[in-house]
Amino acid sequence: MTLPKLQQSILSLKSWLFTPATKSDRFARAAEAHADALIVDLEDAVAPSAKKEAREAALRYLAVTPADHLPCALRINSPDTMFGFDDLQALLSSPADPDYLILPKCGSSALIGLVGNLLRESGKTAQIIALIESAKGVGALDEIVRGDAKPAALLFGAADMAADLGAETAWEPLLWVRSRVVQSAASTGMALLDSPYFNIGDTEGLKQETKASESLGFHGKCAIHPAQIAIINEVLTPSEQQVAEARQILVVNQKGVGSVDHQMVDEAVARKARLVLERAGIAVEK
Repeated sequence: MTLPKLQQSILSLKSWLFTPATKSDRFARAAEAHADALIVDLEDAVAPSAKKEAREAALRYLAVTPADHLPCALRINSPDTMFGFDDLQALLSSPADPDYLILPKCGSSALIGLVGNLLRESGKTAQIIALIESAKGVGALDEIVRGDAKPAALLFGAADMAADLGAETAWEPLLWVRSRVVQSAASTGMALLDSPYFNIGDTEGLKQETKASESLGFHGKCAIHPAQIAIINEVLTPSEQQVAEARQILVVNQKGVGSVDHQMVDEAVARKARLVLERAGIAVEK
């Protein structure tokens, strides 16, 4: 059974499956594929002519989710566009209350604060995920992560970022900006999600990029097809050995400086051990 959103740390949500809101018959595939979260998409995956239909389908679905549902995020269109304004207005006046609201092309703390206030005034509990996918968003990272209205997580958007920069949508050209997003999120202990890998048939490429994302500091990765979920989960789920070692490190750390398997244990090592356990869904004391 999936934990209610207030009990389940976003750090433990490793795999996030994007699904077009026009394909409501596919929403259940996220759980069937063992994704940790579903993203119902009103933005890039929906043609302008289908925006209204998609919005209605998404809000209808999100209005009836049970208490033990798979965590759900709703990606609206940018609030500074007419489609996004309509998305937000419809959400605020509906009974739907997603676990997370993804703000695309997020470029300021002010936008997060504005949308957050509207959500609270409407009785919504949805937490905001800021989608960083533009040069403006990168420039505003410090403001976004340190503002009064902090998002629950940052999501890196590779495709739009590459288009904005005039770069190739590949790991190496975008490594510097991924690193910048990681540094900003880490400075405040914020959860961090990586962009999908867009070549659906390239399973080895997906595995390599997911491993690289984890090594860089990302906590989760998005997917655009259910077939990608198993690989993301495999790479990002701590093994039994890693969990056991993390537990042992924390035991040793409570006694002061020591070692585990010839590795010195201090508070820095203990911090990484706590993150391993949190990613495994195991509650730990800070």
